Amino acid sequence: MCRWIAYSGSPVSLDSLLFKPEHSLIDQSRHSRRGTPGANPDKDHPAFFMNGDGVGVGWYSGSTWPGVYRDIQPAWNDRNLQNVAEHTTSGLFLAHIRASSGSAIQQTNCHPFRHDRWLFQHNGEINNFPRLKRAIDLEIEPELYPLMEGSTDSERMFFLALTYGLMDNPRAALQKMVAHIEKIAQAESVPAPLVMTLAISNGEQLFVVRYASPGNPPPSLYHNRSAHAIREIDGRNEQLPDDALIVLSEPIDEVSEHWEEVPEVDQPLGHRRGYAMSFVLGEREVRNLNRPVCRGRLEGTSSLHVSVSGGHVADPGSLESRLLVQRLGRNDHFA
Repeated sequence: MCRWIAYSGSPVSLDSLLFKPEHSLIDQSRHSRRGTPGANPDKDHPAFFMNGDGVGVGWYSGSTWPGVYRDIQPAWNDRNLQNVAEHTTSGLFLAHIRASSGSAIQQTNCHPFRHDRWLFQHNGEINNFPRLKRAIDLEIEPELYPLMEGSTDSERMFFLALTYGLMDNPRAALQKMVAHIEKIAQAESVPAPLVMTLAISNGEQLFVVRYASPGNPPPSLYHNRSAHAIREIDGRNEQLPDDALIVLSEPIDEVSEHWEEVPEVDQPLGHRRGYAMSFVLGEREVRNLNRPVCRGRLEGTSSLHVSVSGGHVADPGSLESRLLVQRLGRNDHFA
């Protein structure tokens, strides 16, 4: 499968995370250490340890639209990417290395995808996508459909979520997107259609999802345990900014204390300047990843079964318990 990284915090140079760490995203393009099975376990190649089918990065830097760089070259051989990364700083960016699960190797199939101010990147696949593709396409808003440029399941997931109102209510839109794919897969007798991790941003918030249909293991996903997670770069220790949040497919160093796996039942993460949080449970408890537990009011949260004590535990088999994305707006209140 693919690998990706998402960063939110005080501005850093892109190369500080994409190139410099000992097991950077670029290093992972040559030898990923946590290749995972796809949605179809019967494939000849059930795990991907090289991700050489393209690379992309999208970043926000004060302009109206995010910048995007995408190319079909293997990331390890892309000198233009290295030059861009060395000369670009951003407080919110997404980067992706691709291992194609069947669709063409072309620039328009590289992540992240962009629409308006939104960026979207995906690791995973839709099982038996050619069989489900037409039903997915027919559901996409006619005004949006011509804007799709590639042939991947990933881009269709993005535009299906846009159809369902991603720009207004990401949580509800993503729930509807997953529910629709599960529904049409059931109608077509396609088992366990989805494995995915997603990183999505509008330039102000970062949304992260980890999901797998029942019976599938989800792709790996981690976040840094603290703002001061140490990286080994060029033989010296460097610290991240105090407000840094890194979410990634696999750690960029070998120090396990720096990273925490996002639980298999989806634990959504969100970030706004100075906060890195996971959202928990019907009692609306907020566990700040960098600070002690605090209490707050989060409108529209649902029950979610996660490995944190307290609150109501929903039916772990329900879609609502397996997929929850909470939007943080500027007016959210925290006690």
